[in-house]
Amino acid sequence: MKPSCIAPLAFALAAFGALPAAADHHGAKAEPALAVGEFRTATSESAGIADLSEGPKGVVIRVNVEGLEPGWHGIHFHAVGDCSDEGFQKSGSHAHHDSEKPPHGLLNPEGPDDGDLPNIYANENGVAQAELYSPFVTLAGAEGRAMLLDEDGAALVIHEGPDDHMSQPIGGAGARVACAVIRKAE
Repeated sequence: MKPSCIAPLAFALAAFGALPAAADHHGAKAEPALAVGEFRTATSESAGIADLSEGPKGVVIRVNVEGLEPGWHGIHFHAVGDCSDEGFQKSGSHAHHDSEKPPHGLLNPEGPDDGDLPNIYANENGVAQAELYSPFVTLAGAEGRAMLLDEDGAALVIHEGPDDHMSQPIGGAGARVACAVIRKAE
C-alpha cells in the first residue's frame, strides 16, 4: 500500500471504530460510553438485553430479545426511561435533540427523527437478534444528537408490527410490545 493511502485508511477505520480507542490530550485512553437495557414484555419481566456502545459518529445497538410474534418489528428510541406501565406509554414519544423534531421515517425525505431505527426480525421461536446503528443518538453527550442518558433517561421500544419508515407518527408499527430502560453500564 502506498504511504499516501495509509492516513485516509486509518481515518476511515477509526471513524467506524475498527481501531483501538485513541488517547485523549492528557495521554489517557478514551473509552467508549456503554449502556445496557433489559427488555420486558407484557408477559415477562426479563425478555432480553440491549447493549449500546458509543462510537465517534453514533451508537451501535445489539439486541437479543425473546417473546415476540414471528416477523418484522419496528424498534425506536423513546424519550423517557420508563417501562413501568402496561403498554409502555410512559416511555413517551421518540427521542429528539431539539424542538425542531423532523417527521418520522428513515425513508421520509423530510425525516428521519432521532428515534428512528431499522426494523428487526423475530424468528419462528419469537427470538430477535440484531445489531443496529444510529447516527442520531448519543450516550456521551455528542452535540446535535438525542441524549439517551439525560435526567429522564430513554427507552428502546419494540412494536407489534413493522415500521414502514414513512407513515406518521410511528410508521404504522402498532402497539408497543417490549420495552427496555437504557442505563449506563457499570
